[in-house]
Amino acid sequence: MRIIARLNIGGPAIHTILLTAGLNDQLFESTLVTGVEGRYEGNMLDLAAAKGVKPIIIPQLRRNVDPLGGLITLFKLYRLMRRERPHIVHTHTATAGLLGRLAARLAGVPVIVHTFHGHVLRGYFGPILSEGLVWMERFLAHLSDRIVTVSEGQRRELAGYGVAPLEKITVVPLGFELEALLACESHRGELRRELGLADDSKLAGIVARLVPIKNHRLFLQAAQAVAEAVPQARFLVVGDGELREELEAYSRDLGLDGRVLFTGWRRDLACLYADLDVVALTSINEGTPVSLIEALAAGVPVVTTAVGGVPDVVVDGETGYLVEAGDVKGMAAAIIELLRNPERAKEVGMAGREAVYPRFAAQTLIANVEGLYAELLRQRDK
Repeated sequence: MRIIARLNIGGPAIHTILLTAGLNDQLFESTLVTGVEGRYEGNMLDLAAAKGVKPIIIPQLRRNVDPLGGLITLFKLYRLMRRERPHIVHTHTATAGLLGRLAARLAGVPVIVHTFHGHVLRGYFGPILSEGLVWMERFLAHLSDRIVTVSEGQRRELAGYGVAPLEKITVVPLGFELEALLACESHRGELRRELGLADDSKLAGIVARLVPIKNHRLFLQAAQAVAEAVPQARFLVVGDGELREELEAYSRDLGLDGRVLFTGWRRDLACLYADLDVVALTSINEGTPVSLIEALAAGVPVVTTAVGGVPDVVVDGETGYLVEAGDVKGMAAAIIELLRNPERAKEVGMAGREAVYPRFAAQTLIANVEGLYAELLRQRDK
C-alpha cells in the first residue's frame, strides 16, 4: 500500500503513480491511497488513469491537514490496512508519512517504508517549529523499517539532523518516462509559434510551483539583468500557485511586462523543453529537481541554485551551472553565457542528457524499489 498526501502536479505524484503501475504484478499487488490537492496545484489523475491506476481517495488527507481531519484520516487508513492486510506500507511526503506510518504501526503492518522527496525541516518555518519537526521525524523513523531519500545529499542531510543513522537510509533516485524528451527536438518552434515569439528569440524558463520555497523573485530579478544584456531574450514562468498574481505584479514592477510570460501548467513537455534555450531553478531548498531532470533529458542546459539534492543531479560547469541561493548576479551571468554561446549550451545540454538517462528512467526506479522491497521482506522473515 502506497500513501501520498496528494497527487498534485510534480515529481512525487509521477513517482508514486509509475511505481504503483510498474511493479511486477507477479510479485506485488499495489494499492495507491491519496488525498486531495490545493486550489492551484493541479493533479496527476489523468496520468494515473492512463496507467490503469485507480487511487483510493481520502478527502480529509491533504498537505495541511487540520487536527480533526488528521484523526479521521488516521482512522480511515487504519481501517483500510486492517481490511487489506498489506505486507508493506510505503508512505511519501510529510503528512502521509506521519499519518500513514502511525496507522501502519497500529495495524501491525510487517514492513514500513517512508520516502523523503524533499523535506520541510529547513527553509519553510521558524526555528522552533523546524526543531519540533526534526524531533517528530526522529520518532517516525523509529516506526520505520527503512527511510528512503531521492539523493545522496539528502541522505547525508537527514542523517546530520539525526533523523536516522546512515545505514537505515537508502537512496532511490526518482524515475520518469523520459523517452519522449530524448527526441523532443522534432517539436522545435511549436511553442514559439503558439506564443507568438520570433524564431530568433532566446527563451529562458523556470518550471515550478509558484510558492515561496521556489523563490521565483530571484528568477525575475535575474531576468531583468539578462534582458538588458540580451535584448531578444524572453522568459517563461511555467506552473501555478498561490503567488501567481503577486509574481505577475512584481514582473511588471521590474519593467518586464511583455517579456515574461506566465503560462500556467503545461502537459506538452516535449514541446515546452524543445523551445527553451535555458532552464533555471531558483529554489531555497529542494529534494530532487524534476524540472532539471526533464530539461537535461531534453538536452537543455540548466542554471540552478546549489541547494538540497540539486548538486546530486547537476555537476557545475559540466551538466549545468550552480549558483548560491539568492545570487542574482551569478544566476544572470550564467544564463547570459548560455544564451550568447549556443555551442557551449549544446555541449552542456548533451552532457546533462547522458547524466540523467537512464539514471532517472522509470524502469531504473522500478527495479530499485523491487529490490528494496525484496530485501526488507527477507529481513522480516529471518
